[in-house]
Amino acid sequence: MNEASASIGSQMGQGLWRIARNQQLQQQGYSGQGYLTREHGRRIPANNVSNTSHRKQAQGGIDIYHLLKTRKSKEQEGFINLEMLPPELSFTILSYLNATDLCLASCVWQDLANDELLWQGLCKSTWGHCSIYNKNPPLGFSFRKLYMQLDEGSLTFNANPDEGVNYFMSKGILDDSPKEIAKFIFCTRTLNWKKLRIYLDERRDVLDDLVTLHNFRNQFLPNALREFFRHIHAPEERGEYLETLITKFSHRFCACNPDLMRELGLSPDAVYVLCYSLILLSIDLTSPHVKNKMSKREFIRNTRRAAQNISEDFVGHLYDNIYLIGHVAA
Repeated sequence: MNEASASIGSQMGQGLWRIARNQQLQQQGYSGQGYLTREHGRRIPANNVSNTSHRKQAQGGIDIYHLLKTRKSKEQEGFINLEMLPPELSFTILSYLNATDLCLASCVWQDLANDELLWQGLCKSTWGHCSIYNKNPPLGFSFRKLYMQLDEGSLTFNANPDEGVNYFMSKGILDDSPKEIAKFIFCTRTLNWKKLRIYLDERRDVLDDLVTLHNFRNQFLPNALREFFRHIHAPEERGEYLETLITKFSHRFCACNPDLMRELGLSPDAVYVLCYSLILLSIDLTSPHVKNKMSKREFIRNTRRAAQNISEDFVGHLYDNIYLIGHVAA
């Protein structure tokens, strides 16, 4: 009984191997009639496959033979040794790793994973601007150590913005300059936006320099406003800070598009009115609490009352943008 069960199990096992092999061949685009095999580097036509298969079936079946041969080959090769590859290829592979994985890789390939170019790329891809990038590196400087300091400083900033900025300055990473701080904020995406909003509300000098870093040339007004609020998040409630942001945006948008402003007859005050109208329209169209949504006709009428020199077509395009794309300050 045991021998019969073992025989049945063996036949089922071989059948499963053959099914898996046949599926693999079908995925590779082989047909039953055009299948070619290799024997010591030689191609064997389809009419000779039967002879070869009979010979290899005597060694345990052609399917199992190929599978065992492949498995044995993989066991002998093991993991790819990056040190055996050309340096350019090894660095390219390691450049796809984040900081944690790169530290782990340094346990195996210490010289490769500790390369300064890799850590420099990680620093600049996460923190696009630091004052220290443009200085002669001090003695004992390494980008791996700088990455750890930048990460520590960002965590500190997300807990207490003032302490975070002071930490960057104490390490020589940032200069004590509103413009340098503004560039750092503009090129960094790891800072908590709520803490950043509090910091900018207190540091209006940094806010002024941060606004001037935006380039709104040839951008449609709602799209430019969305980009602005992606970097400088709007407060959750109306107030003096929101008015300040819209005022600074309006002047910057006009400065970036002088020809368009003359063509449309718009001033910074008119752009200010339009921005407020777009924010209110965004809330009206996206809020589930507003049952009766503002129509396009109503928006045009209300906006032109506040800014009479604006053309009806231009205001209509503003409405269409909010209706199709969504909130400007989401």
